[in-house]
Amino acid sequence: MHIINKMAQHQQRKIQKYIKTSSACRFFNQLTSPELLATVDNLLPEHRERYYPPTETLSMFLAQALNADRSCQYAVNHALVQRVAHGLPALSVSTGAYCRARKRLPLNLITQLVHTTGTHLEGHTPTEWRWKNKPVYLIDGTSMTMPDTPENQSRYPQQGGQKPGLGFPICRLLGIVSLSSGAIMRASVGRFQGKGSDEQSLLRGLLDQFSADDVIVGDAFFGTYFLLAALQHKHVNAVFEQMGARKRVTDFRTGRRLGTKDHVITLTKPKKKPDWMTQETYECAPETLAIRELKINGKILITTFLSTQDATRDELKALYKKRWNIEVDFRNLKTTMGMDVLSCKTPDMIEKEIWVYFLAYNLIRLHMAQAAFASNLLPRQISFKHVLQLWLACYRQNIEDDALNLIWAVMAQKKVGNRSGRIEPRAIKRRPKAYPLLMKPRAQAREEVIKNGHPKKLK
Repeated sequence: MHIINKMAQHQQRKIQKYIKTSSACRFFNQLTSPELLATVDNLLPEHRERYYPPTETLSMFLAQALNADRSCQYAVNHALVQRVAHGLPALSVSTGAYCRARKRLPLNLITQLVHTTGTHLEGHTPTEWRWKNKPVYLIDGTSMTMPDTPENQSRYPQQGGQKPGLGFPICRLLGIVSLSSGAIMRASVGRFQGKGSDEQSLLRGLLDQFSADDVIVGDAFFGTYFLLAALQHKHVNAVFEQMGARKRVTDFRTGRRLGTKDHVITLTKPKKKPDWMTQETYECAPETLAIRELKINGKILITTFLSTQDATRDELKALYKKRWNIEVDFRNLKTTMGMDVLSCKTPDMIEKEIWVYFLAYNLIRLHMAQAAFASNLLPRQISFKHVLQLWLACYRQNIEDDALNLIWAVMAQKKVGNRSGRIEPRAIKRRPKAYPLLMKPRAQAREEVIKNGHPKKLK
């Protein structure tokens, strides 16, 4: 064999050894179960050997989502240092090859991994973590902004009240989160405004994911006739807050009385068909709907649990108070992990970035569940940020697998406070910088500065 071919084969073997032992792949493998690895194998696309194969690229993408510095340059520099540490020649510091590798990652691979991790966690949830031995899912929506590029603006336009060039593209997210483990089970991403962009429209596309005897908990936005009818048809139970318009006319003297300010009433199908609904679907909807209303601490709740034997007043009160956990989960995603402002420049990559955040979040939740189980706690009693910081330290220090049991014990030491009913003002004390708002496109403002200089008050 020619000496050049021998050298090339030797180099390829060294590269393969690096791929198997690199810290990025260790990061991915340590966080996965055998079922998850099987999912990866089944969904990997056909690819030739590269410096950034799909598993390595996904691992680096995950590391970006979990690090404070989420730049591609940081990811490439870290991979370069790992190559040198393993005795391999350094690659270029250019991010082009890595960015192209991220574009080649199939979105289906990432979304299926999120679903698999969520299902894996929910399937192994101990009975004592559940509410009345039923799977409970929290639903809510949130929004995120992204770089102001023409591609992002075309799919996720900025808010209508903003002038062109002054706002940022924005998308809406609807998440379904497990109450017991905190894992993201399903999610849907869409435009922030326009037909079919509201939270209920996004949820309707995910209703097939629920099974009989599931329980979903949401705020007042979801307490509509047709959504309740669809859930009852699937034998899915719901606990929502009463919508504001309905709350003003609630009369507990009517209906079948179950207790103090607790009754079952019959709703009649609205005479007007919603714009989003087809005529056939409208005609198939039931003409009447039985729901239960009860007033607790100034809130009126509605539920499909129609008797006190199914759920008592105190049980429903305690369950709805746990709805706040999804707000904390969104805070962990958007503030702790930095997903509130996305960084990719195209809509396709934006969608991948969102799902990579979800996958990284679920993988951290896997560790939290393992730590909680080992310490006889509930996963939601453990600090998410504490576990994230510990795992990043383990990742950087290449902690061996045998030491993970000790790490899980340390993860369980930091518990979140039980601050039931906590109230804080929605205001900040620290004053912002005294810069005016940018009220014209940046390019136009830059030309005016070049022509006239900066305004005197900013010099």
